[in-house]
Amino acid sequence: MSSTIDLRSDTVTRPTPAMSDAMAHADVGDDVFGDDPTVNRLETVAAATIGKEAAMFVPSGTMANLTCLLAHCGRGQKVIVGDQAHILHYEGAGASALGGLMYRPVPTLPDGRLSVTDVEEASRPPGSNLHYAPPGVICVENTHNRCGGRVVPPDHVEEIAALAADRGLPVHLDGARIFNAAAASARPVTDWTRHVTSVQFCLSKGLGAPVGSMVAGSADFVARARRYRKMLGGGMRQAGVIAAAGLVALETGPGRLAEDHANARMLARRLADMPGVVIDLAAIETNIVVFEPPPAWTQEAFLAAVKEAGVLLVPFGGRRVRAVTHRDVSREDCERAAEIIAQLVR
Repeated sequence: MSSTIDLRSDTVTRPTPAMSDAMAHADVGDDVFGDDPTVNRLETVAAATIGKEAAMFVPSGTMANLTCLLAHCGRGQKVIVGDQAHILHYEGAGASALGGLMYRPVPTLPDGRLSVTDVEEASRPPGSNLHYAPPGVICVENTHNRCGGRVVPPDHVEEIAALAADRGLPVHLDGARIFNAAAASARPVTDWTRHVTSVQFCLSKGLGAPVGSMVAGSADFVARARRYRKMLGGGMRQAGVIAAAGLVALETGPGRLAEDHANARMLARRLADMPGVVIDLAAIETNIVVFEPPPAWTQEAFLAAVKEAGVLLVPFGGRRVRAVTHRDVSREDCERAAEIIAQLVR
């Protein structure tokens, strides 16, 4: 096993022994025909957990978000999304390239919330004015990746949902790390999901599965999304082999996320004590730690130096660097990472 401490993302976790065992003994069938009992069970459990009528297993979070946008919107409609959203920055403009949809960014506040005034303006129907694209869907994100893993509170999602209802629009929640939000807030995920029309959450991030995400919503919505999953190449056959690991992740992953959050806070406090490091401790709410190295370091040189010393981080825009704690990095690993960074800073 490598001695490298991999803090690039919570997507780097390896299957647990329980996941590997479940995968090896999974009962499988052809999922495109609806015949895979393990996938069917995962979808039933996921829908119940998230408080929705139905759910669908998808290979990735990017595909999950895209199937939702395509199921909600027609060509030429606007996807109203925060200007710091994962959907906007990190998903290859799929809604535009493949769905003929227009991204309409609105300002994102530092804590991940959207400006409600700007959402109201962006979602205004064009009426008889032929110059404007009609709105199709409003997207929110939780936890918010580019804002440093911030928890967007349920009342804000409720406020956005009320505005959307007035406009007759659906709301999609990119809840890739929604279970981190729930753990950090000591609230059930349904406090957020009950306000939205559709939600996607990742099995392969904080929950630690090797692959997969879930889409959830009404039965009619999921049926539409399933058609787009097939169109995008996401219809899998004996997918129970990987769905089995997702079931283990969904059943065991949420209960241990507080450990990741505690490790992130410890790492952040250590970074805050280092001369020249810029970090906002108040913004460390979950498992994401964003900071700037001292001015003497370029971002590129800093990342190369910590990699050489055995710690993997990622660039995060400007001079910012991101570290993400997860199941496969222990408290001791995080303490050693902090000491390695401290030595470099000194």
